Amino acid sequence: MKKKILILTVFALSFSMFSCTENDLEPTLAQNKDVETSIKTVEDLRGVLNGMYNRITTTPYYGRDFIVYGEVRSDNCYANGNSGRIITPASMDMGNTDAYATDTWTQIYRVIASANIVISKKNAGLDGDEGQINHYVGQALAIRALAHFDLLKLYGQQHVTNGNNVGIPYIKEYKGSNIAPARNTVAEVKQFIYDDLDEALSLMNASYNEASKQYVTTYAVNAIKARVATYFGDWNISKTACEAIISSEQFQIVPQAGFVDMWKQDAPVNSIFELAYSSVDNNNINGLQYIYRGASYGDVRVLDDLLSIFEPTDVRASASMIGYDPQAPAYLTNLGKYPASDYSDDIILFRYEEVILNYAEALFELGQSGLNGLTALDYLNLIPAQRGASAYATITKDNILNERRRELCFEGFRFDDLARTGKDIPLVDPLNQRHNGPTYGSYNYAFPIPKSELNANPNMQQNYGYN
Repeated sequence: MKKKILILTVFALSFSMFSCTENDLEPTLAQNKDVETSIKTVEDLRGVLNGMYNRITTTPYYGRDFIVYGEVRSDNCYANGNSGRIITPASMDMGNTDAYATDTWTQIYRVIASANIVISKKNAGLDGDEGQINHYVGQALAIRALAHFDLLKLYGQQHVTNGNNVGIPYIKEYKGSNIAPARNTVAEVKQFIYDDLDEALSLMNASYNEASKQYVTTYAVNAIKARVATYFGDWNISKTACEAIISSEQFQIVPQAGFVDMWKQDAPVNSIFELAYSSVDNNNINGLQYIYRGASYGDVRVLDDLLSIFEPTDVRASASMIGYDPQAPAYLTNLGKYPASDYSDDIILFRYEEVILNYAEALFELGQSGLNGLTALDYLNLIPAQRGASAYATITKDNILNERRRELCFEGFRFDDLARTGKDIPLVDPLNQRHNGPTYGSYNYAFPIPKSELNANPNMQQNYGYN
């Protein structure tokens, strides 16, 4: 049985891991210590930071489920039920006791709990380099912002008619006095996200950025800000954040010849922030590799409609990227992204190509030219130019969304791109798709608040349509 930990329980627990072994990253209750006295040095703080990152890598969050939610609730992929996984998210008709809704809610708030421990040590007089301490606190602020943003996209009512723009609880304190938080509005959550990202940038210094790309850097903070601003249509914010990354000249669009192999590498030239996995530390069969392919699981398969939007010369739809699974030949499959048979692929959460697409969209919406006098169309065409695809003749919202779908498929973006632009979920294959194509504004656009949370928290409000 999967663990179900409520917000108030998550924030009532402390942990004291100060090394990066697997056992230290997930301590038992008996091993927990008082967080107020256990963290005394910058090395201690890094141990808690490592625990925060470890919690992001788990199956209910970016280790699998959060990413595939964005694919099966769209026109990219479907859940075939081969092993009984991902069926309820794909149907977009979940009960409030649904394990996926419960486990992802729980795990993301556990990440936030870890981040808040680190943040609480700002100006705490820890032993060590003050600049390094501030850099760690900045990373935690950025992850706290990202985690609340991800919760909002799943559980917020911003795309639900009669949802009254109810967001999610934004938790800013570890072991705070409010153990039964009410839901903030969507507008409040958005502002808190921006506040955390701005504070992160004010505390962090690029000289402390780590080369591994497995820790949040100043560039990653701007990448998060650009993603948030694109989602909300805050185009000036997106433009500024993208320009901070582009003008750094620290990243490149992977060329056509290297695109397939890039997915087998750690820290490629286009990676801004990625989650670390290895052949001995991974989610094994409960990761992305097994859910996308193979005969045993292989529950998330590709819809023909996605393949139809690629040109024959496009490397993104080559036989190494999208094709029929050798172990299950009946199924069109994502073969190229997250390919390692030993589950050791790092998962890239932010890559340079997304930044370029965010920038092109911001320039288009603002009616402005960008860096070096290039237009929105120029930036949009930087991607197909390196993929063996034809350039776009005009810049339109549909062309931008089409290129995002081609470039970012299987990485969890498609549902949010449809939702943020007010679109219905396309029903392109009624035989395989489970969600029947909900129209924009349907209650199905949000997950239910878990019943266990409602039972434990008298201030928690259920989402419209699930009462």
